[in-house]
Amino acid sequence: MTSHQTAQTMKPATAAKKLGVYLPATPAEFQEGVVSRAELNSLQADPPEWLRELRRTGPHPRPVVAAKLGVSIAGLARGGVTEALTTEQIEALKDENPLWLQHERATQVDVRKEAVRIKEKNRQKDAQKDAQKDARK
Repeated sequence: MTSHQTAQTMKPATAAKKLGVYLPATPAEFQEGVVSRAELNSLQADPPEWLRELRRTGPHPRPVVAAKLGVSIAGLARGGVTEALTTEQIEALKDENPLWLQHERATQVDVRKEAVRIKEKNRQKDAQKDAQKDARK
């Protein structure tokens, strides 16, 4: 008996998420089919023009918009940004630099500082535990 392996496939929404693009902006044939792992790898390695253009000009999904603005996805929502934005719209928001964006960016800086502080604290605790283990041996 031989085992037959089937190709791993995913829904277009999953593939779009992995590619970092907004699904409704992709071509109809991409939205309507399934994407195999091999096709996804091919799209990542050698993106077709439509994918390069989407990545360049958008519209971009919320995680990409948040990253480009330097805020969290929740921060986008608090700022009233609930739709996908184009690169041009993102740049306009950066230029406008509304108060909510300034606040959310400051919040992100604080969150990152706190994450670094906690990581360092945990590293010190681990080093102390290792030292105590070595002393017992």
